[in-house]
Amino acid sequence: MAQTSQISPAPSIANIDHWPERVQMAAAFRWTERLNMHEAVANHFSLAVNEDGTQFLMNPNQMHFARIRASDLLLLDANDPDTLERPGAPDPTAWGLHGSVHRHCRHARCVMHVHSIHATVLACLADSTLPPIDQNTATFYNRYVVDEGFSGLAFESEGERCARMLSDPKVKVMIMGNHGVLILGDSVADTFNRMYYFERAAETYIRALQTGQPLRVLSDEIAEKTARELDDYPGQAERHMSELMAILDDEKSNYAS
Repeated sequence: MAQTSQISPAPSIANIDHWPERVQMAAAFRWTERLNMHEAVANHFSLAVNEDGTQFLMNPNQMHFARIRASDLLLLDANDPDTLERPGAPDPTAWGLHGSVHRHCRHARCVMHVHSIHATVLACLADSTLPPIDQNTATFYNRYVVDEGFSGLAFESEGERCARMLSDPKVKVMIMGNHGVLILGDSVADTFNRMYYFERAAETYIRALQTGQPLRVLSDEIAEKTARELDDYPGQAERHMSELMAILDDEKSNYAS
């Protein structure tokens, strides 16, 4: 019988709201590092914790993913203009990108931004579209947007521009040209699972290109059918996250502290 991770109760720390969400976020950071999808002390994940999505948890400024604990996460307000002036302020580019998305895209409950290797290679191609050549690539058929307007680090104006491209709730991925990838989801589990599979899909496509052979591309009808079936596949994301947390628990990791 498979082991299911149990979220431990919050430690005795003042103002430590949203504990189950914090624990899942910390697990996502730890596994992103373990999968080598992190970027030194850069890249950021955020999770909305109020109804309109404007209050959100995010990782501290320049803390390595391998060390982040549930209690380390910042609780921010996208509508607070003084955020960057406060003690313990987030990274300015993280605030610019994630603050803008949470301010304007209520449906984007969780946002994960990485410069993972294969997704970034895809973002560097003149044509950054992802053709449906297998089940994983078909997952994202008609569910991503390619940003071709990169203009430097994602400070607030860049973040606002990106947020305007994410108004359609069907769009779950932004392939950020010359930059990396931005993944949206309904929860930590949903978003992490999507980020994992997008990196796998990008790797499959890049490796297929490297063969120099013609690609076997699925028809539009089959690609859309596959994407819809995977959209509705029950419980996979939650089970994926539960198993990853169980592994961390077996290793006596301090992520849930």
